[in-house]
Amino acid sequence: MALTAGLLAISLLPRVQGNVALTRSFWGAAALLLAWTVVLAVSARKWNWKPSLVLAPPRAQHYIQSLCHLTIYAYWGWYWRPVYDFAPLIVAQLLFAYAFDMLLSWSRREAYVLGFGPFPIIFSTNLFLWFKDDWFSLQFLLVAVGFAGKAFVRWERDGKRVHIFNPSAFTLALFALVLLATGTTSITWGQEIATTFGLGPRIYAVLFLTGLVVMYFFAITPVTVAAAATLFGASALYAAVTGVPYFVDSEIPSAVFLGLHLLVTDPSTSPRTPFGRAIFGVLYGLGVFALYAILGALGLPTFYDKLLCVPLLNLAVPGIDRWVRAIGDRPILKRLALNGPLGRGNLAHMTAWVILFGAMTTLGATDGRHRGDALPFWEEACAANRPRACERLLRIEASYCADNAGWACNELGRHYVEGRLVPADEARAFGYFARACEGRFQAGCVNLLDSATPSVANPRAIDLRLLVREGGPNLLEMPEPELYARACSHGWSFACGKASASR
Repeated sequence: MALTAGLLAISLLPRVQGNVALTRSFWGAAALLLAWTVVLAVSARKWNWKPSLVLAPPRAQHYIQSLCHLTIYAYWGWYWRPVYDFAPLIVAQLLFAYAFDMLLSWSRREAYVLGFGPFPIIFSTNLFLWFKDDWFSLQFLLVAVGFAGKAFVRWERDGKRVHIFNPSAFTLALFALVLLATGTTSITWGQEIATTFGLGPRIYAVLFLTGLVVMYFFAITPVTVAAAATLFGASALYAAVTGVPYFVDSEIPSAVFLGLHLLVTDPSTSPRTPFGRAIFGVLYGLGVFALYAILGALGLPTFYDKLLCVPLLNLAVPGIDRWVRAIGDRPILKRLALNGPLGRGNLAHMTAWVILFGAMTTLGATDGRHRGDALPFWEEACAANRPRACERLLRIEASYCADNAGWACNELGRHYVEGRLVPADEARAFGYFARACEGRFQAGCVNLLDSATPSVANPRAIDLRLLVREGGPNLLEMPEPELYARACSHGWSFACGKASASR
């Protein structure tokens, strides 16, 4: 009752009251909990049964992971303020999770173990998917499905009855499948979460340092190292063969890098040996790599790549453990400290991860400018018919046009007039030229009058503040000499002269 009252109290905040659908979702969730509580109270009195509550000692697995999650939220929200605005809704999900899990346990005539368990589940879930305010009732359903899966989808492992799936990964993957099948990703903030996660400078370093804490306490280092090495190696091989990056503007996207540290690494649902965990990590890296290509080929949002394969890997855990036991000790495993119990050799594995991350950073695969950040690179790659380069060029220009870069809107209009990269479409071309003109890009206004031979022009300074931001915040405060120098380094040749002239 107290938890339900807390949920109702949050519904009175201006953040919730500002949207009728959001307010109703809170009231609906509270009504469900209240009705369930009343039914259980009547049942307990009728059958002379007492629900019980057990205070459990805090588990490091729960509170350390939660503190790491909070660190990521604090850093991410500093550069993308909607994270802070969303904080009351995360608190509401925590209250709902505790009440739902408690009532679920009592409905099964089990004692409820009160601890920090719901915290990492809720925090992890919300690092990857939020439903928009009009559809927030589905967020409560997302939480409910996760805890129901944890309670009911179980098996025997090492003589204990335990849950099969990582609770947050299970419900994220399930809802991702539904969203993909129904084409309703737009009712979530999933795409925005994936793209804004890298707004903070040095986000890879922040994730790396935060991940080291989890690695030290829970010996999950082989998962992260193997997954990162697999993705980095596969991306490098693809780039060497095709001449273009696999993940557009990074070797491992920052949101995927987050998944390597705080999604796939749940100690309870991963293999029991260091070597098993290394195999688990390799399979996750291969799964993400393949899903990115499959989703992209189907024209579906690719940010689901890091979510969909985790439950399948959880199902494979007993098989991995059996295979590791079957192969027995091997000299190479002993040298790599992969054949001992969990925890032994963890510092060596962490050292290997530090070296690998340092190498990735040196090669430009983490923070800093990546060649995929440079739009002229994609123009040249498209002209050279590199694999998927033209498709990516159009996607990048569409993204910048959506951010009101007049130059990008004008370029999209030109493509739809010329009909080389996309089928000619006069109506869409007119729409893009109109948007460019609204952004006061003169060539767009000229093309509105006559687009038979589309007029083109170099990006203005205001356009460059978007085009050379390298996945970070818009460069609204950068002095123009520095802006043009940065544009020159991105391959905009016209900017090089302006940068020299302004010195």
